[in-house]
Amino acid sequence: MPASVRRPSVLPMSALAVLASLLGGVTEAPAQSPSRSFDDYFTPRTMRVDYFHTGGMGDEIIALDRVVSDGPWAGSVTRLVDDTNLGKYLFAVVDPRTNAVIYSRGFASIYGEWETTTEARQRHGTFHESLRFPWPRRPVQVVLKKRDDQGAFHELWSAPIDPDSRFVNPAPPPAEGEVWTVMENGPPTEKVDLVLLGEGYTAAERDKFHADVARLVRRLFDTEPFKSRKSDFNVWAIDLASENSGVNRPQVGQFRRTPLSVEYNVFDSERYVLTLDNRRLRDVLSSAPYEFVEILVNEAQYGGGGIFNSHATTAVDTQFADYIFVHEFGHHFAGLADEYYTSSVAFETGATIHPEPWEPNVTALRDPRSLKWADLVEAGTPLPTPWDKEVYERHARSIQARRQALIDSGAPESDFDALFEEQRQVESDLLHAMEHAGQVGAFEGAMYEAHGLYRPEVDCIMFTRIDYFCRVCRRAIERIIDLYAS
Repeated sequence: MPASVRRPSVLPMSALAVLASLLGGVTEAPAQSPSRSFDDYFTPRTMRVDYFHTGGMGDEIIALDRVVSDGPWAGSVTRLVDDTNLGKYLFAVVDPRTNAVIYSRGFASIYGEWETTTEARQRHGTFHESLRFPWPRRPVQVVLKKRDDQGAFHELWSAPIDPDSRFVNPAPPPAEGEVWTVMENGPPTEKVDLVLLGEGYTAAERDKFHADVARLVRRLFDTEPFKSRKSDFNVWAIDLASENSGVNRPQVGQFRRTPLSVEYNVFDSERYVLTLDNRRLRDVLSSAPYEFVEILVNEAQYGGGGIFNSHATTAVDTQFADYIFVHEFGHHFAGLADEYYTSSVAFETGATIHPEPWEPNVTALRDPRSLKWADLVEAGTPLPTPWDKEVYERHARSIQARRQALIDSGAPESDFDALFEEQRQVESDLLHAMEHAGQVGAFEGAMYEAHGLYRPEVDCIMFTRIDYFCRVCRRAIERIIDLYAS
């Protein structure tokens, strides 16, 4: 693609210099001007900026792929600037005439996770990503920033975009699959819009996909705070047939080519399930109004994944599909961190010093007086909060050893489900009998680290396979609902 694609419209260098000064090192996007409205800056369509995110071995490079129309705008027309301070990355759309941020969103990415793996220190890797925002009426500057270990954002890449440039494609996206309504409570711009996609379902299994959608959506809205805020959501689904049933499972020799390229074994983790084909995913999703997406994977092997403001996945035929669906949606929807720490993961762990996580449900507890959920802690609750950590860890180690034995022996998936059910029951009884069970505090052990990181309650769906979010996670979820639902 010609180099001019990266600069569809040239802006004065003085504007770029002021922009860099304005955005450098801030931890939140500047506030939107209250005197301006959505219609002043945008039209009710979606612009999508696709780019390649390349790095590894100390490098990090952004290269523009294309700028295209992505269907009607379904996001909020009142909450344009993201004030949640979530995400490893943040992008802002800036009006170069005033240097005002007119739209912004924080997010995480598959690249952002990959760069924490051992592999990223040994080779380069490239991942495809997208930024979506309302179609601007005039030229804008798109700025992509990355958070440092102190929590501040710094500019990683910037590009001026002129919506009238010949390098910007305004043609409507081609429709793929069949979109149908699961639950509709109002206009997309006034609601949170969730789209469910099926992967690994043949045309003959369409009814199964519809039944799986109904079951898992029901489970989500049986869980607080989604239950109380159900009227703030629209849910859509897209029928997308695969040639064969199931998805790619390279670790067991089951190879598939499916519409979205969803696969197990991401980062060589046997149960981590994502798609790395972001361009294809976004093209399919453009047929429906959405902010959030969960892909239902037609497999019985326990597995799933969730990336904040990217996508989530769930294997639908495991005994724990309902739990996985809600847990992974917590990652994708609200940026919630995993609170467990005894399972093996692909990411490098064991650091002696931990930066304060941006995720709302984990803390490094540098200063208990400034705990980010301090207002939910009852007077007299000790910080850190004691719990029977060694007892829990002994049981967890025994479970992991038995799980590895099942893996080594090639045991059927039903044996894993039975082991996980035993684990769920024992851990539930153990954790809920502890002195500070049900209280908000700071319990050591979270985010794959046994020491130095703390979770809000002794148990939560982000920690074990129970069926509820802790109070800190519930509040974080409601904050995102408020960002999208008018």
